[in-house]
Amino acid sequence: MTSAVDFASLLCSRLCHDLLSPVGALNNGIELMADEHDPDMRARVLELLSESATASANKLKFFRLAFGAAGGFGEAVDTREAKAAIEGLFRPESRIQVGWMVAEASLPKTAIKVLLNLALIAGDALVRGGRLDVGAEGGEIVVRAEGPRLVIDAELRTALLGETAPAALTPRAAAAWLVHSLVTEAGGQVMVDQPEPGVLLFGANLPMAGRTPL
Repeated sequence: MTSAVDFASLLCSRLCHDLLSPVGALNNGIELMADEHDPDMRARVLELLSESATASANKLKFFRLAFGAAGGFGEAVDTREAKAAIEGLFRPESRIQVGWMVAEASLPKTAIKVLLNLALIAGDALVRGGRLDVGAEGGEIVVRAEGPRLVIDAELRTALLGETAPAALTPRAAAAWLVHSLVTEAGGQVMVDQPEPGVLLFGANLPMAGRTPL
């Protein structure tokens, strides 16, 4: 079994990989501003800087809730935080339309983390955009992705199902392994299905984490 330190390193590597692009764009924009004197070009660069800063902040907020200890010190997390995190990650320019079907005002932290990480994996699979529907009720979580081109690596599928040797894990599969670990600890199972072309379904049941503590 992979150690907690090794797994934390994988999650950190995944986070850094996703932040590299928007943070790099910020750095490039600042360098351009130093040499640019045309008012129209400076305005465009400032616009790009603003977009990159927003993207960086949204990714940090998402990963803080999906990987970290965000959401307060209690056992439950306000589902509005999860909704805002997903909508911030998949902004309009991502070409992914998000459908939110979670009626509960709060869910256990474990359920929130599973939901967010499944949404992350499903969103990554929508390489040409599409629709991402997220639903949860009690201890059941369902994430549905539909788009013109869906790609999910075998590495992610096997990690979700717990069929990957921990020593063979890579940063790319860290979120999938986190889902598997959390669901297994809750006494549940993860489901991955492609019922028809262009549709990908993820499911997770969490028997021991299905109810928000009173």
